[in-house]
Amino acid sequence: MTSQARFVQPPRFATWLVNLFTVPQDDSIVGDLFEEFRNLASRSGVGFARRWYWRQAVKTAASLFTLGWLAAPWSTAAAVLGGFLLAGYVNGLPDKALSVATDRYLLYWSSHFQAYLWLLRGMLIGHIFASLFVGSMVALAAKGREMVATMTLALIFCAMAGIGCLWLVAKTGEIASLSGLLWYWADPLAIVVGGIIVRRRRSPMTAVGSA
Repeated sequence: MTSQARFVQPPRFATWLVNLFTVPQDDSIVGDLFEEFRNLASRSGVGFARRWYWRQAVKTAASLFTLGWLAAPWSTAAAVLGGFLLAGYVNGLPDKALSVATDRYLLYWSSHFQAYLWLLRGMLIGHIFASLFVGSMVALAAKGREMVATMTLALIFCAMAGIGCLWLVAKTGEIASLSGLLWYWADPLAIVVGGIIVRRRRSPMTAVGSA
C-alpha cells in the first residue's frame, strides 16, 4: 500500500450518508467500505476509489432503507401514518393564525399592505418549522429507523406535490415559477432534516448506553 493511500480518507459526505441508515452499535459496514476503499486507492488510484466509494455508499444506503422497512414494517408504517396525520394538523396552524390575524386587524392590513405581504412570507417559514417538528416526532417514534420513516413520509409529500403541480399545469396551462416549485419541496426536505437531527443526536446517546 502506498503512503498516499494509507492516509487518504473516503468522501466524508458519503460516509455520513451510510451512517444515517446503519444501526448505531454496528460500524462494520463503514469499516468494510473503508478497508476496500484503501485497497482500491492503493491499486487503482484515489480518484477511482472515491468514485467507487460513492457508488457503494448510495447502494448501501438504499439497501439499508429497504432492510429497515422489512425489519419492522408495521411499526414503521404506523410512524409514517402518524406523521402524515400530524402534518395535516400542524401545517394548518399557521394558516389558522393568519386567518385570525387577518379578520382581527383587517383595517390595519388594508392600510399596510406591505406588512401583510411580509406576514404571508412568515407563514411560509412557519410551514417549514412545522414540517421540521413533524419530522422530529416521526423520527422519535421510529427509533432505529428514523431515516426510513422520515424519508418515506417525505417521498409521500413529494409525490403529492408533484401531482399537485401537474394538476395545476393541466388546469391553467401555466408552469409554476422556480421559486414556487422550491416551496413545494421545502416541507418534505424539512421533514428529512428533522429526522437527521434526531438521528444524529440519538446515535451518541445510544452508543454511550450500550458501552
